[in-house]
Amino acid sequence: MSTRVDIPKGKKLNKYGDLENLELTAEDWITRWEKKHIGFHKDEIHRLLQKYLPNILNGRKQISIFLPLCGKSLDIKWLHDQGHNVVGVEISKTAIEEFFTEQNVSYTQDLVPEIPGAEVFKSSDHRISLYNCNIFNFSSLIAGKFDGIWDSKSLVAINPPDRQRYVKHMTTLMAEGCCYLLDSCTFNQDQIVGPSCNIRLMESLDALTQQQISWGLDSFIEEIYLIK
Repeated sequence: MSTRVDIPKGKKLNKYGDLENLELTAEDWITRWEKKHIGFHKDEIHRLLQKYLPNILNGRKQISIFLPLCGKSLDIKWLHDQGHNVVGVEISKTAIEEFFTEQNVSYTQDLVPEIPGAEVFKSSDHRISLYNCNIFNFSSLIAGKFDGIWDSKSLVAINPPDRQRYVKHMTTLMAEGCCYLLDSCTFNQDQIVGPSCNIRLMESLDALTQQQISWGLDSFIEEIYLIK
């Protein structure tokens, strides 16, 4: 027996049968991870992070780097292996557990007293800390402020009505001298309202693939910004 799916006008199903281009709740993201509907996950280190990491470091070594909405990104382990302390936030416990298992990293798991229901997964060397919680519940009171931030399309994943709030929230996590590398598909510089932020476009490239074509797009530009 088949189940009929009513598709709203102007919407499409992705390859998993999920409706695309909808505003997603935290529960929606958790479900996608549980069902392995994670076409957005890349099984490789982001080449633009490798290219522009020196801009995050800005001459510094062994800095603290924050990854919002980190999933099980390979970038986490790569940054750790470069000698940095890495902190991530991810709403899906499944994603965090898969990261440690797939990267063969031993870890501890503890509650976060400041955030009801949240947990933190820490590598045995305490240089990777992944917090299982809502990004808006995470603050500098939990893990301090950061020397660098690698935002790999997290701003894009945030629902449009929440993006201004997200940008304001991220500026509260920036230590003095923090270098914030933003990988985005579309970006309005007016959204950055933090104090004394300098924004520079590092690279703009054509990132159109069959995935975007299936959404009905004929243009898809990826942009890398450095925010200080």
